[in-house]
Amino acid sequence: MNLYLKLIIITFSLMQLIACETVDPVSTADPDTLNVFEKSFKRGLAYNLLDPADLDTLKTGISWWYNWYFTTDAPEGYYTDYETEFIPMLWGRNSPDDFTRARTFILEHSEIQYLLVLNEPNLTDQANQTPAQAASDWIDYEQFVNQLESLGRTIYLVGPAMNWGTMTNYGDPLVWLDAFYDSYRSANEGREPRIDYLAFHWYDYGLESQLDRLQKYDKQIWITEMANWNSQINSYEKQAEQMQQMVAICESRDDVFRYAWFIGRGAEDRFSNLFNENPGDLNYLGRFYINLPY
Repeated sequence: MNLYLKLIIITFSLMQLIACETVDPVSTADPDTLNVFEKSFKRGLAYNLLDPADLDTLKTGISWWYNWYFTTDAPEGYYTDYETEFIPMLWGRNSPDDFTRARTFILEHSEIQYLLVLNEPNLTDQANQTPAQAASDWIDYEQFVNQLESLGRTIYLVGPAMNWGTMTNYGDPLVWLDAFYDSYRSANEGREPRIDYLAFHWYDYGLESQLDRLQKYDKQIWITEMANWNSQINSYEKQAEQMQQMVAICESRDDVFRYAWFIGRGAEDRFSNLFNENPGDLNYLGRFYINLPY
């Protein structure tokens, strides 16, 4: 909670903040009264936000979202009206037409500064790319942002988005990343790949130790998917406890640049939804998320 230490506030407000940090999030906290400052720059959502009511109810608590795609059909004024930034993604195995359309979208939206790339390459049901394949494709990403730079836009590459995966010999994200770096250097006369930020996904206990492992790459991290899907999490109350811990880790660590909760809707059996069925209707977890201290 670095913000608490940096801000000069009156004694009464400081006492309120300390209380917000120490209460039990499930039994005593009112999720509608915790946010006493402007929203966190870091806090986002992994979900395809399309409905104005959803954007409106989230605007006080999240700063960005993405939908695993390079464009969005959200209301055109999403950035100015809802103060929420959309981050495009080139998911992997993209066609030349995808790059063309992504470039057009970015040039039409002057607020965009980041591009997410390559979703879970070491999962065989996701991007499914060996380190050598990804090293070859990485040149396309570099050329893409270089072209945008020649047109006056600086866009930062965020990825690969790593998880513990299902690819033979590359289940450990660090094993995949080490091989990716080696493959890229071998194919490019020892040059390092351009990686402005790494991305990471996590669905269990132990987020802190996973981030510690990634420190070897000396990159800031976007946690572009997170929740706790361990079988012990069998209620929204238990998920709220995990959310508070995970958010506190992300907010307090300098090596976490941004993070996104998974998901808005669609994971009822995992107790990680933020919305009820109706547009704009946040459930307890959703209200808790947008109001957690930072």
